[in-house]
Amino acid sequence: MTIEQVINNFYELPPESLELLLSQMDRVTYPKGYILLESDRLERKVFFLTKGSVRAYSPQPDQNITFWFGLEGDIVLSMRSYVENLKSYEDIELMEDSTLYAIGMETLKSLYQKDIHIANLGRVIVEGELLKMERRWISSQLKSAKERYEELLMESPALLQRIPLKYIASFLRMTPVSLSRIRKEK
Repeated sequence: MTIEQVINNFYELPPESLELLLSQMDRVTYPKGYILLESDRLERKVFFLTKGSVRAYSPQPDQNITFWFGLEGDIVLSMRSYVENLKSYEDIELMEDSTLYAIGMETLKSLYQKDIHIANLGRVIVEGELLKMERRWISSQLKSAKERYEELLMESPALLQRIPLKYIASFLRMTPVSLSRIRKEK
């Protein structure tokens, strides 16, 4: 997936706005296992994922709790650092060798002031992330483990091929043994 496709899948920018945004981005590649964002740190970059996969998790004393996965086409950031300028509460780890495009948060926010189309891109991205979070929260509160697994299968079947099952189990708020049992029932 190209960076232009990623951006335009969120919000189609006029060519001049797209060129302005791209001129401020850096292409970066990191290996599987790399920690892209760290908890308890003020994060200063926003990433657009063009190749690879990531997981966001909260480090806990007993185990890490996975609460989000990203694939090509997703934006990767600490929403807390982005919105509140506070330290992140999550770690984001690359699950595969990945290619991303990075832009500084302050640079991006200054582009919002200069270009209404880029500002609209930012608004649409935040609105989309809010809806995803709402759907995940509602699903975690109202659906059974089996229903959450079936929902994941329908919405993101590629995750099961690309992400270790222990992380998927954590994301679905179940043990790996429970996930294995549910998968056998299918």
